[in-house]
Amino acid sequence: MTPMTANRFVRCSCGRQHWGAYGAAGLLLCDPNRGVLLQRRAWWVHNGGTWALPGGAIEAGETVREAASREAWEEADVPSSGFRAMSASVLDHGEWQYTTVLGIADSALQARVANPESAEMRWVPPDEVDGLKLHSDFASAWPILRAQLGRELVLVVDAANVMGSRPDGWWRDRHGAAERLRNQLTGPAEQGMRDDVVGIGAGPAWSWWPRVVLVVEGKARGVPSIPGVEVVAAETDGDSKIVEVTAQQREDDHVVVVTADRELRGRVGALGARVLGPGTLLRELG
Repeated sequence: MTPMTANRFVRCSCGRQHWGAYGAAGLLLCDPNRGVLLQRRAWWVHNGGTWALPGGAIEAGETVREAASREAWEEADVPSSGFRAMSASVLDHGEWQYTTVLGIADSALQARVANPESAEMRWVPPDEVDGLKLHSDFASAWPILRAQLGRELVLVVDAANVMGSRPDGWWRDRHGAAERLRNQLTGPAEQGMRDDVVGIGAGPAWSWWPRVVLVVEGKARGVPSIPGVEVVAAETDGDSKIVEVTAQQREDDHVVVVTADRELRGRVGALGARVLGPGTLLRELG
């Protein structure tokens, strides 16, 4: 249960009261075949009878992704294993924030009303959402959220180029250097990356938990994948493998290739990918 210190209203400078002493978070799940998962709030809760997202107050020390996942479990019986979080959008009032976590649902996920705060859970096709009686805040945010619905950030990393930009003796042990880079890349996969860093252009309110693909070649082949980072080995030409990986991604996803190679930047750019310099990535990795 949410502790009483978090489970209260906060008076905001906007003149309204908001729920959650540490802010609040909700989960917007998308299924390509069923639509988005919406909750009709029970009549007795704040803004009862309206449709919005499973969500609630963030507990002390909780991340927004943890809070959104917990609330979805408590209100809709959605386990954390039943979806993958891909992005987040923050409504920032200064004193208070509401974060919408966007995720893709497992096709087998079966949500249900799990506590008295919900009157109904329903998968709604995106085109039909506006026809419901929506919570006013969700109604305002829906057009912006819909534009990124089901879209993920795919971060394709040119291992050789990134390692080569950092003169730390990596050439003496290319396999070990690639392993270290792979391990560091779990940071963005877990903690997320700001939209202004990766250059997607969704706006400053957005951040992304990328699906990371690390492309290795030469003596770095044989480095295994780990949770959060898929390692793909190029048998011959690493650049061509990166182009191949880029071309395989879904059309609506945001593909960002990390490389400083001028020719490769042009090749992936022609496929619609964005490019990030190794220095920017390394600063993010710390």
